[in-house]
Amino acid sequence: MAALSYKRKHPEGAWDAIVIGSGMGGLASAALLAREAGRRVLVLERHYTPGGFTHVFKRPGYEWDVGLHYVGGIDGPERIGALFDRVTNGRTEWARMPECYDRIVLGDRSFDFVRGKRAFVDSLSAAFPAGRASIEAYLALVRQSAARGGPFFAERALPPLLGKLIGPLLRAPLHRFSDRTVEEVVRPVVKDSLLFDVLTGQCGDYGLTPREASFAIHSMVVGHYLHGAWYPIGGPATIAEGATEVIESGGGEVYTNAEVSRILVERGRARGVEMADGHVIRAPIVISDAGAVATFLRLLPHEIAEPTGLPSRLRAIGPSIGHLCLYLGFRATDAELGLDGTNLWVYPPGDREAAFARFADDPDAPLPVAYISFPSAKDPSFAERLPGRATVEVITLAKMEWFERWAETRWKKRGDAYDAFKARLTERMLEVLFTQRPQLRGRVDHAELSTPLSTKHFTGYSRGEMYGLTHTPARFRLPLRAETAVPGLYLTGADLMSAGVAGALFGGLITTAAILQHSLPSLLRHRVSGTPPKPRVSGTPPKSFGDTSQTPEGLGGVPETPKPPKPAERDVGGSS
Repeated sequence: MAALSYKRKHPEGAWDAIVIGSGMGGLASAALLAREAGRRVLVLERHYTPGGFTHVFKRPGYEWDVGLHYVGGIDGPERIGALFDRVTNGRTEWARMPECYDRIVLGDRSFDFVRGKRAFVDSLSAAFPAGRASIEAYLALVRQSAARGGPFFAERALPPLLGKLIGPLLRAPLHRFSDRTVEEVVRPVVKDSLLFDVLTGQCGDYGLTPREASFAIHSMVVGHYLHGAWYPIGGPATIAEGATEVIESGGGEVYTNAEVSRILVERGRARGVEMADGHVIRAPIVISDAGAVATFLRLLPHEIAEPTGLPSRLRAIGPSIGHLCLYLGFRATDAELGLDGTNLWVYPPGDREAAFARFADDPDAPLPVAYISFPSAKDPSFAERLPGRATVEVITLAKMEWFERWAETRWKKRGDAYDAFKARLTERMLEVLFTQRPQLRGRVDHAELSTPLSTKHFTGYSRGEMYGLTHTPARFRLPLRAETAVPGLYLTGADLMSAGVAGALFGGLITTAAILQHSLPSLLRHRVSGTPPKPRVSGTPPKSFGDTSQTPEGLGGVPETPKPPKPAERDVGGSS
């Protein structure tokens, strides 16, 4: 069934839990609570369509993804495919992307990231014959860091008292890597500057330069894709469609056009939410997928949030960068245009740090990076669903400050100056595309550019950020956990875990484990009868590199942790 519109009908009845936001973390939390415990969960989404960054948008003859461009580890040891099956009831199937999933373009040279550790090393060693030992040493660091992510994030599912007792032991191993930047960890083992720029060419996946980003997030991203990448058949919208069915199977509902204005806290406990129209909806558990900043700086009463100590720390860390996304449509097939599914990461030659800094100060400076994705070529069902068409997306970084003079204007009615600014940016992004794929010049049928204001409008992120909290070393020192200091209030999604759809998905798993007091391994192992995982389109499970990801290595193998007594008020069962 489709999501319901809050404008047409208000939710009715008693709810076991309310989820604020229908991003991947919110949908995963709600679906797993419905599936694992039969909980009746209400999901409230401010946008007119559910799914967060997994939703799609359409224009006549075209469809584009907005945030899910590829996912790693679908058939790997981290069990991402199995978890998606659980959340979507097997509704989402996956197509393997080309063997070269990412191509790093530096000026007039390009370098392929080929799936599989050995192929990855062999491919890059062919370009850097003297660099094989450096590449091997680099991947060893990636594996060591990723392997320490499992215990680090599993601790966030523990009750606060238990986390206080054993949390330092679980967090310390990752801090050895997360406290240092990518440059600090990688430069000592990769002396060749060009090879360094190639190996860090996926930095756009977390929106920071190597000098700024924690090595922990870099290792998660690299490990996540090392064994290749996948794309949902039928597009990312199948994820929200499947999750909605699972939520409804437990008596729950997903509402769109449903903006929450504040979390109700009564006698020190979260008791529900108040909507933007003043309507109150009650439940004994509230799960926020709105992001840590929105939760503690906007949705919670000031007098409740400040004593937790989180608001000041969240302000100090700050949001991640925003982005521009140019959505392009062509009246021809991918085959006719000579396009395949390999992603391109395009950088100008020279100092990357300086290029990023110049662009941050001046939007008219050369683009420091452009990510080019070919969604229609990745989805084997696209040609059948939208015959004779192809789509391309070009993405680069952007700052909200460039657009603040239009902040009070309305979507699609921001004025001529805004449209002219977007047109200039569009032309420059097109030139990057045409340089890489000259056969597309003169063939664009539809072009549409989104800005950080677009992101803010649809997600509610105040700075139009792309990846939630910025992934500096300080982020990994934040005392975030699923169960907050406010009884009955839980966090979920990417801020609880890490950037990306897979990170948000595992954020939902962590939240469910905290609420139900199940261990993460037990949730991953348990299979609901009658819903076996769907067969994959192609490929066989890779040999384990260790793991990966935007999901930490070994979450499926995290050691069991002591299970504390169940507090009386943790029970979920209707409104109170």
